[in-house]
Amino acid sequence: MAKATGLEGIVAAETAIGHVDGEKGKLVYRGHWARDLAVSRSFEEAAYLLWHGSLPDARQLETFSRKLAAARTLTPELRRLLDAIPAGTPPMNAMAAAVAAIAKDDPAWPPTIDQAIRLTGLLPVVIAYRHRRANGLPWPEEADERDHVAHYLHLLFGRPPEPAHVRAMSAYMILTMEHGLNASTFAARVVASTESDLCSAVAAAIGAMKGPLHGGAPSGVIRLLEDIGSKERAEEVMRGLLERGERLMGFGHRVYKTRDPRADALREVTAGLAGDDPWLDLAQHAERTAIRLLEQYKPGRKLYTNVEFYAAAVLRAVRMPPELFTPTFSAARIVGWTAHALEQSANNRIYRPQSVYSGPWPEDGNAAGTN
Repeated sequence: MAKATGLEGIVAAETAIGHVDGEKGKLVYRGHWARDLAVSRSFEEAAYLLWHGSLPDARQLETFSRKLAAARTLTPELRRLLDAIPAGTPPMNAMAAAVAAIAKDDPAWPPTIDQAIRLTGLLPVVIAYRHRRANGLPWPEEADERDHVAHYLHLLFGRPPEPAHVRAMSAYMILTMEHGLNASTFAARVVASTESDLCSAVAAAIGAMKGPLHGGAPSGVIRLLEDIGSKERAEEVMRGLLERGERLMGFGHRVYKTRDPRADALREVTAGLAGDDPWLDLAQHAERTAIRLLEQYKPGRKLYTNVEFYAAAVLRAVRMPPELFTPTFSAARIVGWTAHALEQSANNRIYRPQSVYSGPWPEDGNAAGTN
C-alpha cells in the first residue's frame, strides 16, 4: 500500500468553497479572487459568500449583518463559565471550552448556516471577554458597532478603533477565513463526517489550530520589525542577519512558490494606510529593503513576502497582544471551518483512511498468515 506521510498530495475532499494554487500564487473564494475581496469587501460580505456561494445584495447584507450582530451576546451562564476557567489557561483552550458549552442549544445534525453565524459572531466576544477579565480590565458594555471587525477591536481595547486599523484588520481577517484543506479545516470536516454537532467540529478545529506548526503566530516577524525600529536601520539589521546566514522572517512559503496573493492584498491595503500609522509605514519600507537584499544574497531563490509579514505588521499596528494572535486568526478561520462542515454534511461520507502496520507480528504467525 502506498504511503503519503501527513496525507501530503492526497485528495481527500471535493470542494466549491476555495482553491489554493501554490505554483501560480492564486487564492480563490467561491469564484472570486480573495485578494479582490480583501481590498474591496467587508468581513460580512466575504463570510456570506463562503456560506451561501454568492455575494449578498444590499438587502441580504443588511439582514445578515443584523444576524451576526445579534449573535454577540454573552449569556450570564457563558460568562460564569469563562470566569471559572483557571487563570493561566491558554486562550485557545478557553475558546474551545466556550464553544463546547453552547452545543447544548443546537441540534446535532445537520449543521445550519444560522449555527455558523452564531459561532462566528460569538467567538470574538469570547476572546475579548476572557482577555479583559484575565487582565483585570472592565468590560465595555457600550460597544455597539455593526461592523464585525470594529466591534471586536472595541471589545478588546475598550474604545472605538481607528478607521485605519479596522480597514487593515478587515483585510487580514478576510484573507485568513479560508485556505483549502489545511489541518484545522480537515479536523472540522472529519468530525462533521461522523454526524457530530457543529460546535464539536469547531472545537476540534481550534485544537488543531493551537498547534505551533499550524496556527503559530507571526512573532518572528514582529521581533524583526521591532529590532529594525526605524527606516534608517532597516538595511543594517537585515544585512547583518543575512551575513550571519540567518533567515529573514516573513519571506518564503511552503505552499506558494511565487508571490503570496494574501501578502499582495495586505500590501495594497496597508499602502493606503501607511501614512496613518507609523508601524505600517515601517513595514512597507522594510519589505522593499528585504526584497532587494534577498535578490543580492540569495539570487534565484524566489523568496517572496508571505502573508505572515503583513499579518505581523497589521497585528502589531492595532496593538494586538501576542497571546491573541492565534485566537484572532481562529476568529477569522471559523468562517472557513463552518463552511466546510456545512459542505461536508450536504454530501457526507465518514472519513476512514487506512494505515500501514509496521509493528511486530505474533510469534505463532507471520505476515502471510501461515504456520
